[in-house]
Amino acid sequence: MIYVVGLGPGGAAEITPRALSALKKCDLIIGYKVYVDLIRPIFGGEKELIVSPMKKERDRCEEALRLSLSGRTVGLISSGDPGIYGMAGIMLEVAGGRTEVEIIPGITAASSAAAILGAPLTCDFAVISLSDLLTPWETVTKRLRAAAAADMVICLYNPASNSRPEHLARAADILMETLPADRPAGWVRSAGREGQERCVTTLGALKNQDIDMFCTVIIGNSVTRVIDGCLVTPRGYRE
Repeated sequence: MIYVVGLGPGGAAEITPRALSALKKCDLIIGYKVYVDLIRPIFGGEKELIVSPMKKERDRCEEALRLSLSGRTVGLISSGDPGIYGMAGIMLEVAGGRTEVEIIPGITAASSAAAILGAPLTCDFAVISLSDLLTPWETVTKRLRAAAAADMVICLYNPASNSRPEHLARAADILMETLPADRPAGWVRSAGREGQERCVTTLGALKNQDIDMFCTVIIGNSVTRVIDGCLVTPRGYRE
């Protein structure tokens, strides 16, 4: 048995009871070091914890499958929700029906960041990753333009990293082909973790912000406004 578990933002208070219950059933827990460290204070004294390197997602799933087929109950952990830029899809592909896999959802980075910034996601929105490790930049560009043309609130995952520090600025330029530079926007760093930061700004100003892989960026639609320092997108109920 393999439980693919979403840890949410990372704080113990934001791991769901269902996720904790699943991990308690596991003989061992495997995940990327950052995620294992998040649950070490909870399970470090009672569970075997296996650390897996970054960019070794398939190897991690193959190891989880091997351990499961040997008769052990395995917890495979992701931050946020494992079905959103997480491990769920890869694990199901690797398992191929050879062992039981249960997906345990978690609080997503989008919803965590939105709550910290206010209420920007109360209408239709698009979630787009700016990482081009698995998705060609040309495809990312098409999705940015489509979301802007559709007047959707846009949530950006993986906005920048040491190897691609320019991606957010490039994305902002693409969006500003359609959207005004003063469109309300915001970002959150380390949502729900130690060192959490928030900033309400504009689309044009995002290019000069100190934003990294630990940040989630949200750009409003045409009716999003700033109320008392919060991003708010009206729900638009008809009378």
